[in-house]
Amino acid sequence: MEQRIQKAYASAPKTWLWQLLAAFIVACLLAWSGTAVQTSNPTSNGLEVAGNIISGIFHPSAKLLFTLGTNGVPYLLLETFCIAFLGTIVGAVISLPLSFISASNLVPKPLALVGRILIAAIRTVPAFVYGLMFIRVTGPGPFAGLLTMSLCSIGMVSKMFIESIEDLDKRILESLDAAGCTTFQKIRYGILPQLTADFTSTIIYRFDMNLRDATVLGLVGAGGIGAPLIFAMSSYRWNEVGAILLGLIVLVLIIEWISAKIRVKLARG
Repeated sequence: MEQRIQKAYASAPKTWLWQLLAAFIVACLLAWSGTAVQTSNPTSNGLEVAGNIISGIFHPSAKLLFTLGTNGVPYLLLETFCIAFLGTIVGAVISLPLSFISASNLVPKPLALVGRILIAAIRTVPAFVYGLMFIRVTGPGPFAGLLTMSLCSIGMVSKMFIESIEDLDKRILESLDAAGCTTFQKIRYGILPQLTADFTSTIIYRFDMNLRDATVLGLVGAGGIGAPLIFAMSSYRWNEVGAILLGLIVLVLIIEWISAKIRVKLARG
């Protein structure tokens, strides 16, 4: 037994040289990347600002936190939630046909390639840039944020949908075809059961991302809670900053808890 182990070990390919070369390349890249990152010593003013932010979180403005008007945190969080939710739904609806015509196992490869190039082009542009573009078209407000979230969702959701579609078990479809099922029956009993869980999980994950992105888009005027946050920080109203951040933390934690429950339910069937 020991001789066979030694023989197998001796006949195994020697990859230590490639591993050493890869480690050296990674070390060189880390060193080169570090030269581009310039750090400055934190000033006393910077440390004071950080302390004020932390203090604001623990001493939030109760008036802003519980006001139900358009300037209150509940309304701003609801607006942010709606932008993220509607953007996710619109993006998922558009992604559905786009992903099917981009799946190489369902359509001719030239057509699938065109769809993949379009999806890759959409994913290339950051959400922040899309937000600036749509603000010029529609003006500042939640509608610009909705368009931005929808377009950004198309890029990622379509890519994930395509991967799920290309992992379809064709044997199920062949069995249904042999049984004389119609196209609708094959979709209903052969395709949807395989894709529903993956599609739902992808949409939930994208909604989590859109909820955070919608907050950032508010900084450029695309609706949501980001604009009041940057205004409060610019005016050094740290208790208002704390109230907004506290509301965001609570909202994100609730969404994370709900989405985790849904994912577990989907995984267990």
